[in-house]
Amino acid sequence: MTDGVGLDGWLPHFPGAGPLWLTAQLAGITTVILIVLGTPLAWWLARTRGAWRAPVEAVVAMPIVLPPTVMGFYLLILLGPAGPVGRFWVSLTGEALSFSFTGLVIASCVYSLPFVVQPLQNAFQSVGEGTLEAAATLGARPLDVFFSVAVPQSVRGYLTAAVMGFAHTLGEFGVVLMVGGNIPGETRVISIAIYDHVESLNYESAHVLSGILLSFAFVALLSLYLINRPRRHA
Repeated sequence: MTDGVGLDGWLPHFPGAGPLWLTAQLAGITTVILIVLGTPLAWWLARTRGAWRAPVEAVVAMPIVLPPTVMGFYLLILLGPAGPVGRFWVSLTGEALSFSFTGLVIASCVYSLPFVVQPLQNAFQSVGEGTLEAAATLGARPLDVFFSVAVPQSVRGYLTAAVMGFAHTLGEFGVVLMVGGNIPGETRVISIAIYDHVESLNYESAHVLSGILLSFAFVALLSLYLINRPRRHA
């Protein structure tokens, strides 16, 4: 699904371009998918008071506390050719999900889920009940209330969710290694490339790639603080 070798050809003096471009694609696709799928889930968690809320919240938050190797192991079993999801995928496409870019995207959506859903949930919870009820009283249907009132008032939550989801996917190592392995041009993302450079004592290349991640982490956190800083009212 990607052509990291081709990008290396455009930038022959920067051999890390392939893993960097592959990582950017993985983080971008994962973030878009999670924003789309996480929105209805976050809205339901923000509005429901039912008995299922706590168990669902616990499942969503599990990637925060679970060791990446544990999550990666179970995802490898689930997505492997003998697992329920992997077996269905093989029967559908003839290809394995494990050790593929598609498998990495699915795994990334799982371990970055709370970093997108929780900011959206907090943003939806901050939308006042009175505003929503007023819109409904004026005749707006539930979808109109959501898209015309809730979403515009949750822009900060969407920006925070996008930054957090992208940044977390960008730096993941354990799950990526377990599910994707280390296939150049297919699953060799930047964190795996850094590990390879350190193992081969190529510290110069490791410094370059690590510096890129370090700089991005600072920019991402700075963006979050600027997005969520209190507004001054005249």
